[in-house]
Amino acid sequence: MALRDWIQTARKRGASDLHLEAGCAVVARVRGELQPIGEPVAGADLKRMGQELLGEEGWQQFLGRGSADLSTMLGGSRCRINLYQTVRGLAMAIRLLSSSVNDLRGCNLHPDLRTLLQAHSGLVVVSGPTGCGKSTTLAALIEEINLSRACHIITLDSPLEYLFTNRRSYIRQREIPTHSPTFEQAIIDSLRENPDVMVVSEMRSPEVMRLTLNAAETGHLVLATMHSSNCAEAMSRICMSFAPEVQGSVRAQLADCLVGVLCQRLDYLEAQQLRLPHCELMLASSAVRGTLRSGQLGQLSNVIQSGGEEGMWSFDRYQRWMSQQKDWVRASVVAQVADDPLPAARAASLTPVAPAAKRAGAPSSSDSAAEIVIDENLDLNEIAELAKRIERRTP
Repeated sequence: MALRDWIQTARKRGASDLHLEAGCAVVARVRGELQPIGEPVAGADLKRMGQELLGEEGWQQFLGRGSADLSTMLGGSRCRINLYQTVRGLAMAIRLLSSSVNDLRGCNLHPDLRTLLQAHSGLVVVSGPTGCGKSTTLAALIEEINLSRACHIITLDSPLEYLFTNRRSYIRQREIPTHSPTFEQAIIDSLRENPDVMVVSEMRSPEVMRLTLNAAETGHLVLATMHSSNCAEAMSRICMSFAPEVQGSVRAQLADCLVGVLCQRLDYLEAQQLRLPHCELMLASSAVRGTLRSGQLGQLSNVIQSGGEEGMWSFDRYQRWMSQQKDWVRASVVAQVADDPLPAARAASLTPVAPAAKRAGAPSSSDSAAEIVIDENLDLNEIAELAKRIERRTP
């Protein structure tokens, strides 16, 4: 099978990731669990796939480095692909991305998260473990700005994952190292490019963190991601990345420019058969700023617990909201026609998840009509084409 065939198979099973290794069965991550979906792949076949993906120059760089990152469209799905060497030979880890960019509602996130975007300068951090949907949430925040404000947005990614369409904002997307050799250089350059909003896909090194904090202090709204298990740990990781003698000034800098921190996990709801983001939200209240300046970062969790009236959300409180919420959304028929890149790239139709009791019986025509929502961003020709595809698949 070609790589696009495996990707289409994984997508149909609702997988978030796909893993291939020479001589091993093809494995997909479905609902957070790994499960085999195909026979072992020969090393020669994987090598051929890798060469096709990277091209001659990229393949030579891969042989020297032992790994490579890229993003591309395959099998109608946008994918982030990491190629690497193992004891068995070539291997690939493929993240299956959404073909369209959704707003907070489309990502099943609480509307209170829009609070993070009310500021016009400062630092917003999106954190969480690996594979928890940070990039998707970051894209949703960018799309919220794109739909509501006329801003100049510059995004820095490695690799480029989501492609945005200019709506009210003007979005310039740059990939590292394709368009700039390093994140450090790209951040310095971006400050000269008249941005209103800067997006740093991941703060990995102390120098990137320093430049990101400086950008947030100079009148820009900066959105960045990093790995952590909660909001307090995210702040601790930033501070502890610097030498002990400057950590006090870094905490003061954070206290001055911080807008908020969003930390998320992914939980699977059995009743809805849906993986949903489970969040903690910390906003830069006077208590948070004072705790940062004093260096008592371990107390930030207590501040979040008592900060509900100021718009903060603890994991426990957010869990209670999730248990009461019924009107979840999931991708609709777009996933069924994902092999056609034109409608899949722009269509963002969303269908509310019906309650379990309603799904148990056969839906009536009125039920089906009530559940179909057409994205207002589609033009008339695309709506007509989507309707034809739905009709062809309706018995």
